Amino acid sequence: MINWFKYSSPRMFYPLAGKLIPWFGAAAALLAAAGLYVGFFVAPTDAQQGEGYRIIFLHVPASWMSMFIYLIMAFWSGVGLVYNSRLSAMMASALAPTGAMFTFLSLWTGALWGKPMWGTWWVWDARLTSELILFFLYMAFISLQSAVEEPRRADKAGAVLALVGVVNIPIIYFSVQWWSTLHQGASVSLTQAPSMATIMLAGMLLMALASWMYTITVALIRIRCVILVRERHAGWLNELKEIKR
Repeated sequence: MINWFKYSSPRMFYPLAGKLIPWFGAAAALLAAAGLYVGFFVAPTDAQQGEGYRIIFLHVPASWMSMFIYLIMAFWSGVGLVYNSRLSAMMASALAPTGAMFTFLSLWTGALWGKPMWGTWWVWDARLTSELILFFLYMAFISLQSAVEEPRRADKAGAVLALVGVVNIPIIYFSVQWWSTLHQGASVSLTQAPSMATIMLAGMLLMALASWMYTITVALIRIRCVILVRERHAGWLNELKEIKR
């Protein structure tokens, strides 16, 4: 039986991440190719929104990932704060830039979708405003960690901010139910049948899976870089360099 706890050490996780990166990267590329093909060439034209609706194959997965990554980032921040785990804090730091990217992509594609559908690029309704706040939370997390020179203090400060910001996630998700808003309700729900054609749903789910694989790939690449920076004086890293030579 594999002892997974041994990989909580940066020394053990570093080579494991290097082995996993090609697999997740290949999965991301294949799923993205399949999702884009289904979404832009196979899925039928929407009866109400025409061809413009196809941006949902980018917008919806990006919006999902913007929230999911923040929850995962906050989880690892909390684990690092409670157990003083170095790798957990590194993982949170590695996830933040990707989460910020997906949040920006969600806002940008939402604006492109909103102009032809609503007649405006932006409205200050609950869903859009709370998503914008999420982007600011990501940027604040990244900026705060960069501003504090001592890594352990930076990890703790970032963890507190990440955990406080979690309150914004349910506001984003339930905003269309709690307030009057231009933003349409969820097309996919765990408690109800999807309100879109099966082929459209398939394309969206393929893009969501591609986004997950991409996130894991980039996080693994970034956490290896973080480990190299933070553990640069560790003896095991020098030994690893000697082995590669």
